[in-house]
Amino acid sequence: MTHKIDGAPDGTLRSDEPRRSRGVKLFIRDILLIFLAALLISFLIKTFLIRSFYIPSESMENTLITNDRIIVNQLSPELMPIKHGDVVVFKDPGGWLDPVIEPEPNPVAGAIDSALGFVGLSAPDSNDHLIKRVIGLPGDHVICCDDFGHVTVNGVSLDEPYIVVEAGSVNATPETFDITVPANSLWVLGDNRYLSADSAYHHEKDPGHEFVPYSDVVGRAVLISWPISRWGLLDDYPTVFRDVVGENE
Repeated sequence: MTHKIDGAPDGTLRSDEPRRSRGVKLFIRDILLIFLAALLISFLIKTFLIRSFYIPSESMENTLITNDRIIVNQLSPELMPIKHGDVVVFKDPGGWLDPVIEPEPNPVAGAIDSALGFVGLSAPDSNDHLIKRVIGLPGDHVICCDDFGHVTVNGVSLDEPYIVVEAGSVNATPETFDITVPANSLWVLGDNRYLSADSAYHHEKDPGHEFVPYSDVVGRAVLISWPISRWGLLDDYPTVFRDVVGENE
């Protein structure tokens, strides 16, 4: 005796396999499209908005310590002006970094780091960049040091709570200087003043290469993203520079 199956000829069974197979293919397609869209969005964010860097040295202690991860706003300086006190990441303006021979990376680890770097979640080029605090903007007259050992900007003495100086030292920097920042350039100093090869250091050691051109600025560091125990926004200390008036004010 033959039972009739609704919607199928006598003696046949309707199969759901084609429908199921098509559903699986559509699901895989949608997953791939979502993945590719996420990669594209991450790449665009990294390229135009924000990206991650890690801190390779102690020159910004105690604000930033070695291996901190930071988020950098890349809208500065093109769309968001740089201000006194901002912490900025910039490319080597010339002779600030010693050549480094990178060890041969583990192929798997290197591939993962490159992939994360593509979407801005890693920073394989951090060793090719520097991070310092902006003290002088174009046209500023910056001096160190006054009678109290402070840096002055346009005649205003800076009382800088974020700096670390060598034990027993009075001056805010180990170098003395009296400079005017040229157009489209910055005068930057590390917070760990006696262990920072910054503008003051290069002014003394390699005159003519002490300023950072705006064109070398990658962006402004806005927060510490890792480790979680150090998560927080980076302060630009507006009260320190409150009375400084320059060409950009």
